[in-house]
Amino acid sequence: MLDQISVVIITRNAAATLADTLESTRNFAEVVVYDNGSDDATMQLAQAHANVSLHQGGFMGFGPTKNHAVSLARHDWVLSLDADEEVSSELKQFLGQWKPGSDDCVGVIRRDNYMMGKLVDKGGWGADWLVRLFNRNVHRFNDNAVHESVQLSARTVQEKIPLPIRHNAVQHLGQFLQKIDQYSEIRRQTSSKTMHPALIALRSFFAFFRSYIIKGGVLAGWRGLVIAWSDSNGVFFKYMKVYADRHH
Repeated sequence: MLDQISVVIITRNAAATLADTLESTRNFAEVVVYDNGSDDATMQLAQAHANVSLHQGGFMGFGPTKNHAVSLARHDWVLSLDADEEVSSELKQFLGQWKPGSDDCVGVIRRDNYMMGKLVDKGGWGADWLVRLFNRNVHRFNDNAVHESVQLSARTVQEKIPLPIRHNAVQHLGQFLQKIDQYSEIRRQTSSKTMHPALIALRSFFAFFRSYIIKGGVLAGWRGLVIAWSDSNGVFFKYMKVYADRHH
């Protein structure tokens, strides 16, 4: 089946992780890399792989950009990856023999999340199951600018695949700050929803409490603390940027 699946990846300045991602997809028939503005070695890394089809264009929000990248693939069956993810050898072997029952089938794949080389399954980073394998004639990403997902219907047949995608989520702690700024900035430009600063503070506090206490981040040592603090900051700036624009 690997010869009938196009891996689709959108990139921007992904040189730190893309080499491992592309090495893990070497056996697939095609890997579509859609780059939106890299000024590091991302494109050179992509060009070094014979099965990579490299495209360049603008960023339209995560959902629309991923849909555009999917449209560039040669095959209808698509495995969507982020540029900091790797296909495990076990998953690759499984997909090589996989036979979908129908085009309505989607693969719900387990994602293992790593922070600075260590697996983390607390603080909201565990039980991470995502629809990543689908037929583009039946399924597509929604149009969310952030936190996009594959749209399902009443006809969708979900097949759980307990063989992991390895997510190299964080190589250094500054990436948390970069992601908070990136996601909150996209939201500032695409949404007008906000609330009073007191409510923003309360929601931010609850985000920390939920991650660190309710979801067990406290059991993950300093990594759990960083995740909870980042979740709290993400909520704060998601709403506060919009509020500040309205009241400056």
